[in-house]
Amino acid sequence: MFSRLNFPEYTFQIQETDRKKVIFDVVRKKYVSLTPEEWVRQHVIHHLIHDKHFPVSLIAVESSIKFQGMNRRCDLIAYKNNQPWLLIECKAPQVQLNKEVIAQIARYQSVLKVPLLFITNGMQHILLRRTDLGKMEVASSLPPYQD
Repeated sequence: MFSRLNFPEYTFQIQETDRKKVIFDVVRKKYVSLTPEEWVRQHVIHHLIHDKHFPVSLIAVESSIKFQGMNRRCDLIAYKNNQPWLLIECKAPQVQLNKEVIAQIARYQSVLKVPLLFITNGMQHILLRRTDLGKMEVASSLPPYQD
C-alpha cells in the first residue's frame, strides 16, 4: 500500500481491477487509478471536505485552463462566491517541492488569480496567500471554508 502522509487518516474506498488498484474519488464520483500522486490528491480532497468543510460541489479536479495558448490541467481548484479561490498542486510523495513546482503553480496562478495556493507532496505542504499588493507570501494554515 502507499505510505502514510502528513494528513489526518481518512477512510478510502480502494479496489483492485485487472490487477490494478483504483480509489473512489468523491468529487468525480468514480474510481480512478491509484497512483502516488492520486493518493496525495485524495488526501487533500478529504482534508478539504472533512477538516476544512468545503462543499464537495465547489471542488474541481483536473480542471483545464489555457496558459499561453496551451491547455494545462490544475490538480484541484476550490471555489468560493462563484470564483476560483484556492488552487492546489499535488505531487507524488517522492517529488521535491522545488522551484520548478512553484513555477508550475505560478503559471496557473497567472491565469486564475486566486487568493490562495497550496502545494503538497503529502509530506510537505506550502501555502501561499496573495497580499493586497498582489504579491504571494507564505501563510501558516489553510482557512476553513465559510460562506
